[in-house]
Amino acid sequence: MAIRRVLVANRGEIAVRIIRACRDVGIETVAVFSEADRDTLATQLADKAVCIGPVQAKHSYLNADALLVTALHTGCDALHPGYGFLAENAEFADECARNGIQFIGPRGDTMRGLGDKLPARETAERLGIPVVPGGTLDGSAASAGAVLKQIGLPLLVKASAGGGGRGLRRVDDSADLAGALAQSAAEADAAFGNPTLYVERYIERGRHIEVQIVGDRYGNVIHLFERDCTTQRRYQKLVEEAPSPVLDDAARKAITDSACRLARGMGYEGAGTVEFLFDLDTGEHYFIEMNTRLQVEHPVSELLTGLDLVRLQLLVASGEPLPVSQDEVTMSGHVIEFRVNCEDPGNGFLPAAGTVRRWRPPAGPWVRLDTHMEQGQAVPPYYDSLLAKLIVWGDTREQALERSRRCLAEFAVDGVPTTLPFHSWLVAQPDFIFSNLHTTWVDGNWKGARRP
Repeated sequence: MAIRRVLVANRGEIAVRIIRACRDVGIETVAVFSEADRDTLATQLADKAVCIGPVQAKHSYLNADALLVTALHTGCDALHPGYGFLAENAEFADECARNGIQFIGPRGDTMRGLGDKLPARETAERLGIPVVPGGTLDGSAASAGAVLKQIGLPLLVKASAGGGGRGLRRVDDSADLAGALAQSAAEADAAFGNPTLYVERYIERGRHIEVQIVGDRYGNVIHLFERDCTTQRRYQKLVEEAPSPVLDDAARKAITDSACRLARGMGYEGAGTVEFLFDLDTGEHYFIEMNTRLQVEHPVSELLTGLDLVRLQLLVASGEPLPVSQDEVTMSGHVIEFRVNCEDPGNGFLPAAGTVRRWRPPAGPWVRLDTHMEQGQAVPPYYDSLLAKLIVWGDTREQALERSRRCLAEFAVDGVPTTLPFHSWLVAQPDFIFSNLHTTWVDGNWKGARRP
């Protein structure tokens, strides 16, 4: 492999995941850490670790200049951004290229074309990929009224830039539209520096389906099938599984074909995820957006197909063609991933911090845990609340659920609140067991029940 040394420009479980993948193929790693992360697992596993700055992310993990200087001074010829932080920053990717550092991800121009939802939506339409009926807004009451007349109620107001549910609001009454637009614009401007909005028809019974793709610089694109991430709270993903329990073979082929068509049309290089909304009432799928990076839930696709996505990223970034064709990618069994966050589900999923006094993770056959946590480790209040990802495989969905219940009961964490009580509750719910869910089901059904 042409890459010799990678700067891991992230923290937490994804930094550990990248370091392990690099070690598997003989690539050296340099971990960066803030003053809050000095003694974490990533700093212990990497070949070298460098303090990148103080605890605030803007002065450490978001400090592009410091990351580039560190990469150059430590002799790194590549940089892996993980997810979050600078992973989808086109200017940072361009700056890496200008300094002779291979950015392990798509090119900056590709990010620009897909990172903003409006241009991405226009690209999808040009390539013949269905999009949710909607329209852009110029900020005037007239344009809002025209779009409202075209698509009707209910509708969603969405921020053109960013994601994670920020700037997103549902409108059920035309009298509430002006207020929703003002609130969403202010929130989008504060979060992303861009107040641009658009609106879409709200799909009452929608499933959130995303397709994992990988492309190389020779025009080859493959998909690793879909993941169903419908179990969400306020548009934040909580549980992901694959294959989707609501797609038949025809719907699966249609949605994966759309994802690959978009990636080929953009000349996409690296790993990415194309997100869709699947209408349970009509069986139609609609493009939402594309994430131009490795996703949190990528282990689901790995266990489903047996392919290592980070290794594929490294191969593609090294200039090698994809080592497998689409016909060689097969899926086996069923996979469910649970995000274990340092949040209190009984108190509105409020994020927390503290010291983990007890950490007893589950184990056993066909159980994977991606984490950076150890007993006695502090959880700082400055970053994302993700502690671990519990990924369970079963020969069938029923078997995966049975194994999940055992693992969740076995998983013990003391010292900080976690989302484990929510997950234990969820896997006992008939609607989850029989896949009778939509994207707002959790918001309407979780009442803060405590773990049995």
